[in-house]
Amino acid sequence: MTGNKMTFGETIRSFNRAVWSANAIELFERWAYYGVRTGIAVYIVAATALGGLGFNHLQKATIFLWWAACQSILPTFIGGYADKYGYKKTVATAITLTVLGYINMGFQTSFWPFFVACLMVATGTALFKPGIQGIVANSTDNKNATLVWSVFYMVVNIGGFSGPLIAGYLRLMSWKYVFITSAIMHSLNYLLLFTFKEPVPAGRKVKIKDQPFLQKVTEFFGVFVSSIKNLAEPRLLLFLFVFSGFWLTFMQLFDLLPNYITDWVDTSHISIFFGNLLGNAEWVAYGMADKQLPAEWLININSFTIIALMMVVGWTLGRMKPVSGMVVGIVITCLGLIVAGASMNPWICILGIFIFSIGEMTASPRKSEYLSMIAPPDKKGLYMGYVNFPQGIGWMLGSKIAGPIYQYQGDKLTLARDYLVTKLGMSAEAVKTIPPERVVDTLRDQLHLSSSREATNMLFNHYRPDKIWYIFAAFGMASMLGMLAYNIFVEKKRKGTIQR
Repeated sequence: MTGNKMTFGETIRSFNRAVWSANAIELFERWAYYGVRTGIAVYIVAATALGGLGFNHLQKATIFLWWAACQSILPTFIGGYADKYGYKKTVATAITLTVLGYINMGFQTSFWPFFVACLMVATGTALFKPGIQGIVANSTDNKNATLVWSVFYMVVNIGGFSGPLIAGYLRLMSWKYVFITSAIMHSLNYLLLFTFKEPVPAGRKVKIKDQPFLQKVTEFFGVFVSSIKNLAEPRLLLFLFVFSGFWLTFMQLFDLLPNYITDWVDTSHISIFFGNLLGNAEWVAYGMADKQLPAEWLININSFTIIALMMVVGWTLGRMKPVSGMVVGIVITCLGLIVAGASMNPWICILGIFIFSIGEMTASPRKSEYLSMIAPPDKKGLYMGYVNFPQGIGWMLGSKIAGPIYQYQGDKLTLARDYLVTKLGMSAEAVKTIPPERVVDTLRDQLHLSSSREATNMLFNHYRPDKIWYIFAAFGMASMLGMLAYNIFVEKKRKGTIQR
């Protein structure tokens, strides 16, 4: 009843210890994850002479596709194990696997060993999600659920902001420091697991250790079969597939925009602006030398916006139905992505990321709330595993198409080589011999330009790589139309059935 709705302060005080502990664990996990994840798109394709791996965007797409499969599809089938065997045990196992993955990522330089290390992190994160979200889902009620999930999402972004901020400094010294620091941060969560009791869902009955071995094996595989069986529920499956279009659009902020910023956006203006504003001559000199800021610092506008506004947005949107909130959020997100990639101006990029973040706050937390709302009491962890299914589908499809799209239509190195061959008459063989870090400088010299920035401006105006963002926004808008249809033909029918 709306008359009994708690005040903001009363709702906060209703959070129990498990909720707060889960938020602390999520904070450190996200700090570690985003410290690596936000910059890894740049690290993978950066020239080896600049400290990167020197892979191309097609190889990057392969890594991200399988990362998506492990991290976001796997929870769909293993969420039930968190319900069955315990959320804290699931989280502890996830921490171990992820930490080992971070350490290996920092010391592997060839494709396949690095690929395996990435999958270790992805699999560990897949285990972590239903475990930690199951703790939260079983520690809320109908009166505080909206704000609990909003706080949880805000904490995600505090970690998401802190990780890249520190990593941006660390990678200027060595990328290895980024991976080692993430491993240390996530390891702190072992201690936090001792600060609260395991929340027990209503459907958990016999302890596994009291069962015969054969029954343990039978039930272990039974959970997997049950996960697939529950996923086949038509209303749930339709929602998951429709919402996947949003995630295809969403993931480009982390997978593609860092590369786009590194290639095209002139972030030196930011250093000059703040240097003049604060009277810092070193910052001004840094920008005047055409030195660029780490792309992850601009991406961090996303996390900062959510930290600043999530509580307000979550409280305000508590009156909006979950599906309606997702529809509105998708539209805003698509607009933000287009604006972020519209030009080489860093302030326009920042504005786009801010708009994108408003859309994310409107859409993303509501899917957890919606699935938690329709989940049976003893299947909260299973349904929280399903939360990641649309992200996985969208992320995988997005990785598949983003790799070739950016490699051939957006990558500055590829476009500079193409210009040298098709416009300046250099042979393809001669262009291939130019070190990657020298290609744009060679173009500058061939055109007798005063700076590499001028060469970059020329390439941008000639090839217009900003057009690629309309492709990804189109997928998001298709998802929005699907959500509208879902709301009209499925959600309203469900509510009518409940009311009867």
